[in-house]
Amino acid sequence: NDGEYEQLEAASKFTRNPHIWPIIVFAIETGMRRGEILGLSWDNIDLNRRTAFLPLTKNGSSREVPLSTKAVSVLRQQRPRTDTHPFPVNANAFRLAWVRLRSRASLNDLHFHDLRHEAISRFFEMGLSIPEVALISGHKDVKMLFRYTHLKVDSLVSKLAEELWYHPSRKTPQVPHDEQRFRKSAKGAFGCCCRDVEVSLYPLINVRTFLLFIFA
Repeated sequence: NDGEYEQLEAASKFTRNPHIWPIIVFAIETGMRRGEILGLSWDNIDLNRRTAFLPLTKNGSSREVPLSTKAVSVLRQQRPRTDTHPFPVNANAFRLAWVRLRSRASLNDLHFHDLRHEAISRFFEMGLSIPEVALISGHKDVKMLFRYTHLKVDSLVSKLAEELWYHPSRKTPQVPHDEQRFRKSAKGAFGCCCRDVEVSLYPLINVRTFLLFIFA
């Protein structure tokens, strides 16, 4: 919410552990879970490619997370003062530091997982599509991502008004020639049980088509 980031940042200046605030900023920038951040090693970070590889995540699979400019900046600042891990804090120490920090910031109801919610919401606000956000967050069931979105009817109306590929004589949008290559990859990603619907993945998945595609 408005002001909470500033409250946390101000309170972090009184935190003795220098890694706590960088962890918070990194969480908001990447949408990574607390355990994923604390377990991240330098061996699995490629600053040139701007990616962080997570060999084992909560859902039992690996994931490669693209890093924002700010996330890379945080890692570069951490590099000189760390050894094998960019955030050398154990889970219990971080939990205690987090409790003290949110108390100092008068945000006792704020949970660390809320930072992941904030990150994912920001990704959608940036205009990323649902498959793109799922790639970053690691959600296997894309329907779970709907709880992170705060779509408004007015914004959907404006998007539908800009739908350039819809033909009134057809029941499905026509996909331009330069997007045909996305169709097979989309069906492969979401399973063969979906209807044969032409889906646009460039630059943003059409909302109406996506809903038909997922819930068919």
